[in-house]
Amino acid sequence: MAARAGIVVTGTEVLTGRVADRNGPWVVEQLRELGVDVAHIAVVGDRSADMTAALGFFASEGMDLIVTSGGLGPTADDLTAEVVGAFQGRPMVLDEVLQERIAEILRPMVARWKGLDMDALEAGTRKQAVIPEGATILDPVGTAPGLLVTPADEAAGPTVLVLPGPPRELQPMWAAAVQTEAFAAATAGRTSYDQQMLRLYGIPESEIAETLRRAEAGGIDLDTLEITTCMRGGEIEIVTRYEPPATATYEALVALVRERHADTLYSDDGSSVDVQVADLLRARGWHIATAESCTGGLIAARLTNLAGSSDYVTGGLVVYANEAKTALAGVPPELIEAHGAVSPEVAHALALGAVRALGADIGIGVTGIAGPGGGTEEKPVGTVCCAVATREGGVAASRRLVIPGARTDVRDRATVAGLHLIRSVLRDEQPPSEPLG
Repeated sequence: MAARAGIVVTGTEVLTGRVADRNGPWVVEQLRELGVDVAHIAVVGDRSADMTAALGFFASEGMDLIVTSGGLGPTADDLTAEVVGAFQGRPMVLDEVLQERIAEILRPMVARWKGLDMDALEAGTRKQAVIPEGATILDPVGTAPGLLVTPADEAAGPTVLVLPGPPRELQPMWAAAVQTEAFAAATAGRTSYDQQMLRLYGIPESEIAETLRRAEAGGIDLDTLEITTCMRGGEIEIVTRYEPPATATYEALVALVRERHADTLYSDDGSSVDVQVADLLRARGWHIATAESCTGGLIAARLTNLAGSSDYVTGGLVVYANEAKTALAGVPPELIEAHGAVSPEVAHALALGAVRALGADIGIGVTGIAGPGGGTEEKPVGTVCCAVATREGGVAASRRLVIPGARTDVRDRATVAGLHLIRSVLRDEQPPSEPLG
């Protein structure tokens, strides 16, 4: 059995959703790269009984390592170190060297901020330096130290790695944690995993389920593969994790996916449509411009999220009002009057207008009804028209979609549809279809 781990994310603000958990998924990925199997993530509030219950559950499940994040600050509700110490049977002791280290970190802040309550500051410093006896200390990145705490008296049980909550502190501290003897001992049973991703567009998720059924019927041992499928923005991601002996099995599955879905499988190496569009634009030496109505700049944001996007992005226009479509993208008012703002004709004009207004080589125009209001029988909510135009050839491709879902769903899927339309033009292919489910 490979080394197994559980993760306890603490904080009522995370439990209630006021703060999104960024640590759990990040730690999962780090452990996967090390060959440690993560079985569970628990999110608990700032209550010692709930933290203890989560630790007890993971211990009962045979975890070798438990990683906690949060609850290491100077305030009364920061309880993690104390709870972990009690759980591991270790008394809490003051580490004076650590206390001085934290005080040294705080001195610049004390010099900058006048009127601080020095008694409260010193009490907080002392609290953070009170740790389970015998714990391995990880130097603070902020003011909170990290800890590795093993069961007292060499008793059986998991090692607990205690990390601070802020990702900017947790992530640098992780590198120090994995170098410790305590971490190495806890994860001695680590293995190695490969993880691969396939991306498809223009296919319902039910078709992937059928492909997996056919794989099993054809003798592909899916029990050796951990397969996850996810529909995101109209795309399907198939993520597969496996140990190296199952490589041939995974390759057989990929061959079947290629055979059944050759027209919708657009990435067999995990690369996103964003990255592929960027690579295609660079290969041609082209620059792109956008003119967006219902997506409100989301396509431009996706194009510029990648480092180096100035190599291929000229700029973008957000043309929500009809007057903006005319003033910024040059769409004739009579065209809007004749066909409506949400129409293939206006999408064409937006794409051409983006090219001309911003001096780009290729442009995309998007217009639609994101909802919840504004729909008609002829153009229901979710109707989206997008078009791609080039400097030399005029309109190169266009699509009209009716996308189901709430306003956010329509905008997100319209953005993905626009990126795939750009990709198809750059690859000289037919535009892909968009599944309705």
